[in-house]
This record gives sequence, structure tokens and C-alpha cells, in this order.
Amino acid sequence: MKLRTTVTTLLLLAGTLLAPATAKAATEQQVPPPVMGWASWNSFAAKIDYNVIKTQADALVSTGLKDAGYTHVNIDEGWWQGTRDSAGNITVDPTEWPGGMTAIADYLHAKGLKAGIYTDAGRDGCGYYFPTGRPAAPGSGSEGHYLQDMLQFQRWGFDFVKVDWCGGDAEGLDPASTYRAISDANRAATAQTGRALTLSVCDWGKKNPWNWGPGTAPMWRTSTDIIYYGQTATLRQALTNFDQAQHPVSQHTGYVNDPDMLTVGMPGLSAAQGRTELGMWAISGAPLLAGNNLATMSAETASILKNREVVAVDQDPRGLQGVKIAEDAAGLQVYGKVLAGEGKRAALLLNRTSKAATMTLRWADLGLTTAPANVRNLWAAQDNGSFATGYSVSVPAGDSVLLTVQGSDAPAYHGSSFTAPATGLAVATFTYSSATTQTPTLAVNGQQPTVVAFPATGGTAKTVSAVVSLGKGANSLTFAGTSPPVTDVAILPLPGTAGVQVVGTQSGRCLDVDDNSIANGVQAQLWDCAAGPNQTWTPARGQLVVNGTKCLDAYDNGTSNGTAVVIWDCNGQRNQQWTLNTGGTITNALSGLCLDASGAGTANATKIILWTCGGGANQQWTRR
Repeated sequence: MKLRTTVTTLLLLAGTLLAPATAKAATEQQVPPPVMGWASWNSFAAKIDYNVIKTQADALVSTGLKDAGYTHVNIDEGWWQGTRDSAGNITVDPTEWPGGMTAIADYLHAKGLKAGIYTDAGRDGCGYYFPTGRPAAPGSGSEGHYLQDMLQFQRWGFDFVKVDWCGGDAEGLDPASTYRAISDANRAATAQTGRALTLSVCDWGKKNPWNWGPGTAPMWRTSTDIIYYGQTATLRQALTNFDQAQHPVSQHTGYVNDPDMLTVGMPGLSAAQGRTELGMWAISGAPLLAGNNLATMSAETASILKNREVVAVDQDPRGLQGVKIAEDAAGLQVYGKVLAGEGKRAALLLNRTSKAATMTLRWADLGLTTAPANVRNLWAAQDNGSFATGYSVSVPAGDSVLLTVQGSDAPAYHGSSFTAPATGLAVATFTYSSATTQTPTLAVNGQQPTVVAFPATGGTAKTVSAVVSLGKGANSLTFAGTSPPVTDVAILPLPGTAGVQVVGTQSGRCLDVDDNSIANGVQAQLWDCAAGPNQTWTPARGQLVVNGTKCLDAYDNGTSNGTAVVIWDCNGQRNQQWTLNTGGTITNALSGLCLDASGAGTANATKIILWTCGGGANQQWTRR
């Protein structure tokens, strides 16, 4: 059954949305923040024991990181060598873990810290397939023991568990159903022990966990490891992981995309690069899990990690992910994040080029009015003043500037059915009151649904927010399942995200990337228009950009009829250049061939190819 919130129809008149008077503001509900702490893998790989973890925990406290919010100490792969007793319970080497795992959990708790542990979804863990400094261990996965292991972790006193995917991947398990089974086992264990265990899903983004992660786990990995055993940290890899974590419609109400552990302070990364990495994670609202050796880190590294203003952007109570709102020239990217409180924003100006450049942040792109707004540089800890309409600053090559902006929100428009002036993202803020926490499923225009958490309010009207993807024209938001009594939906468009839907004239269906994928080589297709991020294309410098960094691409520089049209990392090459012709055709610059619905198909999943331009309806496209 679908439950629809109270509906107010909005009108489009001369390009301006008209809305009723704004309702009295309710209190914002603070949602669970992204996890903060330290994890063992980046610095120690599988070579860990009680003393290693104790030393790092001591340093977490003595360096002030705990006071800055880094409270988790997560024991990653290598703690367990795959042995079980006759009852199937995990056993560990008492010389490595004197007193067993309960003892290290107790030690961490005594220092005011939280204890994290690790397992695999398959029969064999990562150490079996990828030995990292110690012999491979067969049987170090939880398959067949999901409930038993979750119970054991909770009874040992752990607060967090990361479940990896090496065994699951090798066995060909399905990530979505497997992790749901693990999530169910975790909840069943909590029902027995009364102890909550935060679940971290880690299938490296292989099965698009942003589609099914919300409601399954509080956090899910969106990419491969940020550093492999024996490698040196690089900003390039951090940028890649950052790009792959940009799924803002999935991140809300305590559910977050995880681009992996930080490499700040590790060999290979300069202090400036460390600041950029932490800034990217903060604007994303990502988990902040330091991966460097805390016992040997420099004072400069500690000061980067402890910057309270930067941490506050990451931990913002509204719980949203920042979004790309501008790229005026290739590689000059501006990200904006809507923070808790009226008119509050964070912005990251990221220069990915080899030359210094002046970059501009426009208030309108952030969903603010053009009235003067106050700007603060977080790394410089400096108020820069008040500026009308926007702010420009020189950003060094390969560097970034992280700002907060206090301005005035543009008008919000109320109702669960409304007319939008452009295709793009918006922040939907739900006013509700509920005696218990509820987790209904939200769908926008029939897009991939997402589970939204509505925490109990104690009888007081409060709000939670989610980024939603809208299409130009009519839109609707619906809830399925048990729904809290939502009394108002306020929609705040983010104009800097505006794009277009590309609609086939013959089919009436949209140019689409299947399953919200971001993998290079996924072939474009036709699908029912729903205005999701996978159907929102931004024309930029002759390219058609989707999901921020993926371009429509003639595969392998193909110039012949039948060449697959795919998505690929934007690179500016001619096979990614397109001309949007006035007659409705779209031609590729390299080949001169037309964007074509193969076989003159009109059904969902019809593949998109290049073909000699012939004027057929399957080569005609409109943009809206």
C-alpha cells in the first residue's frame, strides 16, 4: 500500500514556482552522524594483536583525537585465523589476544572508546585470498554462522562490525540479499543481547549498494580499497574514491556512503593533500576513520584530523551529502552541502587541474538568495567577510578551499506533488511527529526507492531531510509501508545541479544508466522517465555528464554503425563530444553518427548505439 502525504499542488507561472505561506518551522531532528575513529588496516594490514590495538587506542586518547570525536577503534582483517570450537564459536590465539576479544573490548571501553571488529560474508575471508603479512587463513568468514557470530561479537562487547566481501565475491554470492541476511541476523542478535552493533557493509560498490544500503546498514562501501597492502597513499586514489561515493539521494537520516578509510598522514600524502582528502570526506558526510599510525603521527597530521570546524561539517546533524553544484571549466569543481539551520551551507572548491585558478561559488547554486552572505575559510580559521551573490577565490593546482556560508535560504515550496522549473536535485524536508522510530520507503516519480528513518520525536513536531532528484514539470513523492504522520513536505531546489532528461521521440522513454550504475562501460538504454540521477544529464563543454563525473561515450572510440554508447570517466576526448542538433538528433563528434535506439526499439532496456543519421524517430530526442 502506498501512503501519500498531504498534497498541495504548486503552479508554474512565468518560470516562477508559487507556493503557500511557509508553515511554522519545526525543530530539526539530529540524525545519527557518520562513524568517526581509527581502523587498523591501512597501517598494519593483517599484522595486528592486542598490543598493536592498545597502543593505537592510547594514542587516540593522548593526541586529543578522542576529544575531537574519533571514538571508534576498529580491528580489521587479521585478528582471527579461522578456528572455531566444536560448537562453531570463534576462537582466537591467546598469545595474540590475551584474555580473548572481550579483554580488548573492555580495554577500549575503559578509555571511553567504542570497539569495532571485522568478518567476511563468505566462508573464507580476505586473508585466505590475499595474504597480507601472515599466512592465509581458511574459514575466517561468517557464512553459515551469521547469527552465531553476531551474537558472539555482541557478547564480547563490540559496538561495530565491518563485513567484507572477499569470500562472498569468490563464491558468487548476491551482495544485496546476503547483506540483508546479515543485517537481519544482527538485529536478531540485538533482540537477544540488548546490545546494538553498527553494521558496515563492504562489497566495494560492486552491486551498487547505494540502491539497497539504506535500511540494510548505516554505511556501505562505494569503491575498492583506498590503499592496497604495500602501496603508498595518493591523492589520485582519494579523488577516485570520492567520485565513486557521490550518491546523494541515498545518503540521509543516518545512512551514509563510505569512500573508505582516510589516508591523511600516511606516507605519500602531503599535508595539503591530507587537508583536501579530509575536506572531500567532510563535504560528503563520509565516515571519518583515520588509517595512519597514530602513535608516530606528526603534530601537523593530528591538527588536520582534529580541525573541529571541518569535523563539524562532516558530522552535521542534518545528515546530508554534499553535491556538485558547478564545474565552470573542466576540473574546477564546486560542491555544496546543505547544513542544519536556516541558510547554512558548506562548500568545497576543488581544483583538479595542474594550474592555479580563480573559482567562483554562487549563492544561487547553493539554494540561497542572492542577498549578501558571510563566508568563512575553515582551514585558515578566518572570516572572509560578507559578499553579495557569490564568492571567488584563487585555488592552487591540485588543492582545495573549504568554506562555510551563512546566507538566506531561497523560498521552499510545500507539498508532495509539485511542479519543478528544471530537472535536478532538491532538499526535501519532512515535518512529522511519531512516538516510535519508523522506516518507510520513499519513492520519487517511481525512481529507485530508498528507506528513510524517522526517529521518535517524543510528541514534538520535528523534521528530517533527504536529497531528492526531480524532473522538470510534475513530480510526486510517495511513501510505502508504515509511514509517520508527515504534515508538511518542503522542497528547496539546488539550481546548481540542474540538468536535462533526454527523451526519445519514438519511445517517450528516457536516456538511462541501468541500476544507477557508475561502472565504466555500462551501456546506455531507454527506460521509463523518472528523473533520477541516472537520467539527469548535464551538457558541459560538449559532453553529456551524468552522476557528476561520468560522460556519455562512444565505446572504444568506435566510428561504425552499432558502436555501443556507454558511460565512462569524463576525459574530454572527441568520442565523448556530442552535438545537440536543432532537428532533435544528437551526433557524435568523432564519428558523425547519430544517437540511436537500437532496432528502432521502444521498450525498457532498449540499448543505445551509434548509427548513420537517417532522420528516423528512434534518432529523435527532446530535452526537458
